[in-house]
Amino acid sequence: MKCSARQFNLYLPILAILALVLLSCGCQTGKKDKDQIAALRLHIESNDSLAGTGQTVSVLRADPVLVSIATDPVLTENNVVGAAVISVQGGYAVEVKFDQTGTWTLEQYSAANPGKHFVIFGQWGEKGTDGRWLAAPVIARRISSGILSFTPDASRAETDRLVLGLNNVAKKNYKASLK
Repeated sequence: MKCSARQFNLYLPILAILALVLLSCGCQTGKKDKDQIAALRLHIESNDSLAGTGQTVSVLRADPVLVSIATDPVLTENNVVGAAVISVQGGYAVEVKFDQTGTWTLEQYSAANPGKHFVIFGQWGEKGTDGRWLAAPVIARRISSGILSFTPDASRAETDRLVLGLNNVAKKNYKASLK
């Protein structure tokens, strides 16, 4: 007489329970991520001699640099199509892709102002309360691609929140443009 014991597969129930736990946790963080907003202001370096049209700002926290800028931003988060944190040698950077109008504006200002600085202000968080001057990259050449990359004076967590917020604002702007 042959008798065989049935084997019960324990992997399937364990995987099902893990999937349910992960899905229930993911819903809460997904809601919070959608609430993140960010602002980005791209200013151009200006001459000190133009009274009333500019201001002087301090960029970089560790080794501050004073830069005179035009008060009105050249580009804002309303021109952003998408943003990403990219890996670069020695750390990370932010890469911002602008819409068609932003691409033309970026190209125009970068071609007309070689050797000057773009001064970048970023603001992030659920209510947009955290923010500061993040970078002042030198304009080395004409930027015709509509993509601006810069190394921010921010922690990786702050940079991730900035990029997440910029992408959320870009999605909202895109949906609003379809209406």
